[in-house]
Amino acid sequence: MSAVPRSGNADRAPKPAGRFRRMLDRLSSSQEDLESEELQEDAQASGCTRISECNDRQIVRVAGTLRTVTLRPRAGVPALEAELFDGTAPLDVVWLGRRSIVGIEPGRRLIASGRISMSHGRRVLFNPKYELRPLGQE
Repeated sequence: MSAVPRSGNADRAPKPAGRFRRMLDRLSSSQEDLESEELQEDAQASGCTRISECNDRQIVRVAGTLRTVTLRPRAGVPALEAELFDGTAPLDVVWLGRRSIVGIEPGRRLIASGRISMSHGRRVLFNPKYELRPLGQE
């Protein structure tokens, strides 16, 4: 019987938690990795659920940064769509009947809550309650 290689974090040895090791990890990490880690810490500090852990029909509260904002009609009705990213996974946020919302722009951080649905294999949050994060925290 041959060994089958496993993927993911199961093969990695635990990293030492020392201050020097954390500093080396930060220096050797890409900018994207650092931003993802910061977003995950912010979501956890806000008491929010990680997007990667959200399931269909679950009521959630998530936090992240808007990566894209697009006006895309759905069934002839205007819809403002945005992609929210928390460092773990993307989430499509859709406001039906809206062409624009002041403050909803790429790069803005926000907290959104509502019921998750799945559409074409992606998590979607329709007409969520939301809080824009203060600009000074970005």
